[in-house]
Amino acid sequence: MKKIMMGKIADKVLDVNLGMKSGEKLLIVTKPEKMSIAETIAASAYRKDIEPVITVMMPREFDSAEPPKIIAEAMKVSDAFLSVVGKSITHTNAVKNAIGNGSRGLVLTQFSEDMMIHGGMECDFKKQAQLCKDMANALAGANHVHLTTPYGTDLTFSATGRRGNALYCLVEPGQFSTAPTIEANVSPIEGTAQGKIIADASFPYIGIGLLEEPIEFDVVDGFIRDIKGGRQAKMLAENLASMNDPNVYNIAELGIGLNPDCRFIGLMLEDEGVYGSVHIGIGTSVNLGGTLKAACHYDAIMTKATVVVDGRTVLKDGEVTL
Repeated sequence: MKKIMMGKIADKVLDVNLGMKSGEKLLIVTKPEKMSIAETIAASAYRKDIEPVITVMMPREFDSAEPPKIIAEAMKVSDAFLSVVGKSITHTNAVKNAIGNGSRGLVLTQFSEDMMIHGGMECDFKKQAQLCKDMANALAGANHVHLTTPYGTDLTFSATGRRGNALYCLVEPGQFSTAPTIEANVSPIEGTAQGKIIADASFPYIGIGLLEEPIEFDVVDGFIRDIKGGRQAKMLAENLASMNDPNVYNIAELGIGLNPDCRFIGLMLEDEGVYGSVHIGIGTSVNLGGTLKAACHYDAIMTKATVVVDGRTVLKDGEVTL
């Protein structure tokens, strides 16, 4: 029954999000436990005279690990690609090179069958697109960004010269987006982030998900220097240390969620899209306009945030003020 119910969102992914046309070729990158979602989308593509190719790869050990080269090459020659995986390949050279070669992509990381039926994917993406673009423009090139929350977050950084990224789940050739998160983000200039981050909502990676208690990060000269909290904070600290890569501590992104249909469920692309939430990305920044490649890219999500950009308040206590 679920496969039948997932068909409606599968059609939407092809018709609305990817804007696919008859005769185009779609590459679906997946892993065994996500096969039901991949097959549902492939069946929808076949009905629409779109040629689907499903590639199944071994699960990656960490988020942002590269897919096999044979899949990366297939992504480059596709008209469009979908990533239906558990560990994210969003922040990889494979995605960067595919869109650079003219493909277009949609990332469905950590998708569940339930997310293919209700939740953030029910959003009117076209309606939200302009707000997302406006927020990205507000963040772009900011000389001074100041993020605060009632829970103790107090972070500043510069994004001078950096592009603002508008991810609203609709893509043209040469573009990619995550889904169902609608977000505007910017990558700080390396070394400029200073202060404290306190994630109070979610850390949807490595089995953490919804937070039992806040995770606190001390940030000095663009890098996390200390991680504090309870059991989940310890899980994260041990995971990052195990990678033996100093760049995993880089402050890579500030993103603002703008999907009114998303809700906190402990899964990455649903949680990041919650309207008015803010996430701070750590690790890889190259796909967002930064310069660093790390062994992972994780996001720490918080609520009731206020964001001031060059003296202009764009988010106040979790409410958009553009």
